[in-house]
Amino acid sequence: MDATSVKSGGEVWSVRGSGITVNHLSSNHNSEGHESTRPGAALAGEPSSSNNCTEVQIETRTTPEMKFSFYGPTGVRLPRRAIFSYGTGHMLNDLTAACWFTYLLIFLTDIGLTAQQAATVMLSGQVADAIGTILVGQLIDKFGHFKYWHAGGSILVALSFSSVFGGCISCKLFGTQSLSGITIGYSTFAAIFNLGWAATQVSHMSLVNCITSNATSRVSLNSCRNAFSMVANLCLYLIAYVIFWIFPGTSVEGVHTQFRWIAWIAIITGCSFILIFLFGVKEPRLYHHCSPSKGTFSRTSMATWFKKLLYYEVAAVYTLTRLTTNVSQALLSFYLINDLMMGESSKAVVPALIYICSFLTSLVLQELHWTDHRLKGGYAIGACLWIFSGAVLYLLPVEFRGAIYGLAGIIGLGNALMLVTATSMQGVLVGQDLSGVAFVYGSLSFMDKLTCGVALYLIEGLNDVNRSCRKDGKQLACVESTVRTALGLVPSACALLAALITLSMKLKESHPETSLLSKPLLADTANGLEQEETSAERKSVYTHEAEGARSSARAIVGRRGKNHEVVSGSDDGNEDLERNQVEESPVTLWKMLESAMVGRWGSIRRPIATWLE
Repeated sequence: MDATSVKSGGEVWSVRGSGITVNHLSSNHNSEGHESTRPGAALAGEPSSSNNCTEVQIETRTTPEMKFSFYGPTGVRLPRRAIFSYGTGHMLNDLTAACWFTYLLIFLTDIGLTAQQAATVMLSGQVADAIGTILVGQLIDKFGHFKYWHAGGSILVALSFSSVFGGCISCKLFGTQSLSGITIGYSTFAAIFNLGWAATQVSHMSLVNCITSNATSRVSLNSCRNAFSMVANLCLYLIAYVIFWIFPGTSVEGVHTQFRWIAWIAIITGCSFILIFLFGVKEPRLYHHCSPSKGTFSRTSMATWFKKLLYYEVAAVYTLTRLTTNVSQALLSFYLINDLMMGESSKAVVPALIYICSFLTSLVLQELHWTDHRLKGGYAIGACLWIFSGAVLYLLPVEFRGAIYGLAGIIGLGNALMLVTATSMQGVLVGQDLSGVAFVYGSLSFMDKLTCGVALYLIEGLNDVNRSCRKDGKQLACVESTVRTALGLVPSACALLAALITLSMKLKESHPETSLLSKPLLADTANGLEQEETSAERKSVYTHEAEGARSSARAIVGRRGKNHEVVSGSDDGNEDLERNQVEESPVTLWKMLESAMVGRWGSIRRPIATWLE
């Protein structure tokens, strides 16, 4: 049984190769005559004397499920099976979100709520989602276990979504029929639904950076996720088309029946794909991402992200992109029925055409090789397409309403380009700093949900479609309705502003997967130069020790494919990651215990255990 000893700050550890046992031997420490060994040297197999000192022996069983490695996320391009399995993980969220943004407002107004009350239900859900993303992001960064959060969020989504579109359960329990009571009941379940939705979204998106550091693979994962989102939306609109044809919505009870069927079919379909994700994706573990210089994770604070200029740029672009897609999706049904005077089937056909084009575009995008210039160029093209589409939507007269079918294809192309590239920019922002990945995705989603909720609330509050489009009890075509104005101008303005921000970004040249965060917005120049000099000195001092650590890690790991089922190939793509700057970090017993426990628990996050502190 081989043993490795590490001494630092008066403590000497022995890391052995079977079982987990901690032996604590106390005696007076005498620093004279002791050989100081850093973590890198220890892992390379250099001994450390332990005369008259405190010795802690930690023994770990070497199994296929637990092997120590200091490699980061694989730099090798992921196989299609892994990409496919990952893409299925957001199907339930996408199915329910398509119904949420497309039909919630029109469903609530059809059952008797006013536009303001319907907007209140929407806003309550969006606010809960915004708060949930921040909370869930922080908890995931502390405790890890992405798939547990994903599964728990999916359960909440399934239960609460059926309560929103399946009828007001709280109204039936308390026997209230007032509009205020109905609004409160729907708002409660809307908040629960969005909390579960946030947990699923943040955990799923955070996995991208942890699975791979390859730029093309990251875009492929996001593109596949977007492609399945398109499939989910198409399925939802196909379901809606069939349900609208079978069950007429001529009464309040008929409307309830329509959306109850839609909700249950969407839930069953989405849960089936969730099982594929849970069984098909292997959650990355700590030993795939541990730094050879630190030997364990140090969590990135929120203040660190808030000092990065790139953080604000990516946040603005992602938020404006979501405003473009969500506002247009929520208002499109009203526009088709009230402004263009189209039939009920158009509520399913036109959105379906949009998502067919988005799906086909996403399939093409995931096959391309991506650099920072292509990300920025792709986003700019998508924004230009949306600006053109917005102008047509605003000016389109009812006599030429047939043109909406061709315009739907252009909108779908623009949506795919903007969503895929904007989501990939988040991966560029995070880079290799995986210790705060969930916070980044959570905080950006917070701004997205909050701004979308407020925007839709304001638009619905100003919506005068019932007054401007009715005369003597008859529905007329709207020329200057609030919906037409908002649908034509709001997404276009957001796309234009986001494109300008994107073109001004400074992303890492040619290799987004290894790009570090840009220079801090509030950084002090003198301090920055001093830190660079210090890092350079440390790098030169520890080069030999880091090389020894890598050699030992390769010997211990053996075949890495057993540990990480979603990757294949060699680890040659990680050579650049292994040459990153090495910073000195004091070694303590608690860090060693945390590393051992996190590795066994199968999480890439450092556990927060108060009894260890």
